[in-house]
Amino acid sequence: MIELIKQPWPWYVAGPLIGLVVPALLLLGNKTFGISSSLRHICAACIPANISFFKYDWKKESWNLFFVLGIALGGFIATYFLSNPGQVGINPATITILQHEGVKDFSGLLPADIFSFGQLFTLRGLVFMVVGGFLVGFGTRYAGGCTSGHAIMGISSLQWPSLMATICFMVGGFVCTWFILPYLLQL
Repeated sequence: MIELIKQPWPWYVAGPLIGLVVPALLLLGNKTFGISSSLRHICAACIPANISFFKYDWKKESWNLFFVLGIALGGFIATYFLSNPGQVGINPATITILQHEGVKDFSGLLPADIFSFGQLFTLRGLVFMVVGGFLVGFGTRYAGGCTSGHAIMGISSLQWPSLMATICFMVGGFVCTWFILPYLLQL
């Protein structure tokens, strides 16, 4: 059983399991899937300021914080106890393209050539981790949710704004991958 859990699951197993979270949350507690509002709940709980954005009953949404804690705990268990010691399966063509762009280390989940503490103090690391993280957070707030909230929860509940947001996420991803990323990798 442990060996089965350690292996990557095919899309036709993992996808439906992720999709089943939506009706499970709706049926069990009338809750919506998504974690991008967790930072707001944490700020509302921890910052006793008189800021109108944080003045709401965050305790009603505390289940979301446990959900995020479960994701972090699951990630820790998966990384340290259930990870496959082999390399991450990446298409050889992608590896060739990335090697041409200067990315050489494919030993972990993220390329250490970009995402490591040593790279944080370089221009490339600063752009990818700090600027990129800020833009993801800003975009999530601006779009009213993240990719999982819109693509998994929003589309499955037939929300037109979520369909538009997901289309924009995909277009933005393609544009960034083909037109912006090659320049960023040269930093």
